[in-house]
Parts: sequence; structure tokens; C-alpha cells
Amino acid sequence: MSSRRAARALAICTAACATLGALAGAHAFGAFSAQATNSGNVIATRPDFKPPQVVRAVIAKTTGFDPDWVRQGGQYYVYAQIADSGNPPSGIATVTANVASLTSGQTAVTLVAGSYTVGGQTYNYRSAALTAQNPLAAGVYSFSIATTDNAGNAGTFGPYTVNVDNTAPQGVDVQTQNGGATACRPESGDTVTFTYSEPIDPQSILAGWDGSPTTVTVRIVNTLFVNDRLTVWNAANTTQLPVANPLSLGRTDYVGANRNFNNSTMQRTGNTIVVTLGTPSGGVNTAGGNGNMTWTVPAGSYDRAGNAIATGNVNESGAADCEF
Repeated sequence: MSSRRAARALAICTAACATLGALAGAHAFGAFSAQATNSGNVIATRPDFKPPQVVRAVIAKTTGFDPDWVRQGGQYYVYAQIADSGNPPSGIATVTANVASLTSGQTAVTLVAGSYTVGGQTYNYRSAALTAQNPLAAGVYSFSIATTDNAGNAGTFGPYTVNVDNTAPQGVDVQTQNGGATACRPESGDTVTFTYSEPIDPQSILAGWDGSPTTVTVRIVNTLFVNDRLTVWNAANTTQLPVANPLSLGRTDYVGANRNFNNSTMQRTGNTIVVTLGTPSGGVNTAGGNGNMTWTVPAGSYDRAGNAIATGNVNESGAADCEF
């Protein structure tokens, strides 16, 4: 055998022995490894020595859009986005959550793989529905996420936080603003701003709504001897939304007959729901004087934590004026 061939054989033997040693070591420590090859010769192993990582985690009530808020006695889910960063990954074995601060004894709640969306974010793990203990004082609470992989690596991540709010939201004020061509006349571009004591979950107003501008229909009903009344309906004008039931405009002369304002828009901005009038279905009038609106707050909506709205009447603040 030539010296060159002997050297080559020795190199192959050395590499193979080193690989076997690495595999034995990996096996001894329970690590997952993969082999990379070059022309059939094993040249390296790459052990998975890192647990699956938590990209983000959140708690959200079981109905509605807004995450990060729950109420005492309310139901909630735990969501997590998990990434297995082994090289290569051995695979995610378990994901659990410690939410004992919210629900007594729940230190290792199983999260199940799937495709979930809450608050506009996607997650690949979620718990079953859990119930927050009652009573549970308002405040900020912590929770954590634990992961393991098929190589036996384990990690705990957090703390993450969630807000507990037990106070019912209520209406605070209502105002209109002229955005059209003529003051005191309801027309395209005019706005009605409903102000609440805290943000209202948009999906409690309209199913599937995330709070961004969405199309609705505004209806002003002419009642002759009682003040004209404004209500908000879905885009198809078939379902009244729990925004105003109704909004009394304080005068009888804004419209001479019932009018729909088609292609109106609705948007949540902070503590407010802002409705912008679209195109009226017929003639409208310029009011002949001033008045004060009264907003009848209906049941049906709730805040970010799921507390139901307090119903009742809210009077427009400020001096009497014409609307729009």
C-alpha cells in the first residue's frame, strides 16, 4: 500500500472513530443528533441541545378580539407561539402553562398544537378554556410557559403578564362634528363620537370586527313630535348594532322622513367609537336651532376583559347646539 493510500485510510478511520465517539457521548446525555455526510463519509454530528423557544405568549378571554385582559370568574385561553431551534430540531414534545395566579392549582396546563389567531396575532399552541377564580382582585398577574423537546431538553419562559379588570364599562359622552358641506345638516363626512369609560371590545359590537374602519349603515328616523333618532346598523342594514338604542338628536327637523346613510364607517379609537356618515338615501334638512342629544346605551357590548356594558342614558356634555 502506498503511503498516500495509507494516509487516506487513516484519515477515514480517525473521522469514523470521532463520529462514533460523538454519537456515544450524545446517547449518554440523551441528546438528539443528526449526521452530515460528504460523499458517503460521516463528517459531523449536530446535537439538539436547546429547548423549544417561546416566541410570544398571551392570555385572552374566550370570546372577543382584545387579548391581555380577563375578569374574575371569566373564561380564558392561554396562547403561545413556539419554535424549536435545535440544529436540527428533535421536535416539540410538550408545552404547558403555569397560570396558578389566575386559576388555583393550574401549574402545568397542557397547550395543544394547532392554528389560532387572537388580537391579530397567530399562535401554534393553545390551552383548553380555563376559568379565572372568583373573587380575583383587579391588577396585573404573571404566568409562564414551559417546553420540552424529544431530546429531553426543557425550559421555562416568562414571566408574561395579563390584566384583570372587574369594572363594568359605561357611556361617558356623545358629540357630533361637522365634516360635510353645511353645518347643522346631517350629510356625508359628518361624525358621531360615542365615548366610553374604557375601550370596548370591537367584536362585542360587530362579529369579526377588529376596530379598524368598517362599513355600516346609519339610520335617522323621523318621529315628528319626538326628537329624531339615530341608530347604527350593519353594512347590509339588517341588524342593529349595540352602539345606540337610540341616539336622540334633541330636535325634530334634521330629516323629514326616515333616511339611511349608506356606506357609513365605524372605527374604534381608544375609548371611543367614531361613526362617520355616508351618503343619505334622500333629502335632509338644516336644523333650525340648537338642542342636546341623549344617548341611550344598549346592552350587548363588553370591555376588553369581558365585563358587560352598564346600560342607561348619557346626556351630551356642553351647551345646547345644533348637531352635525
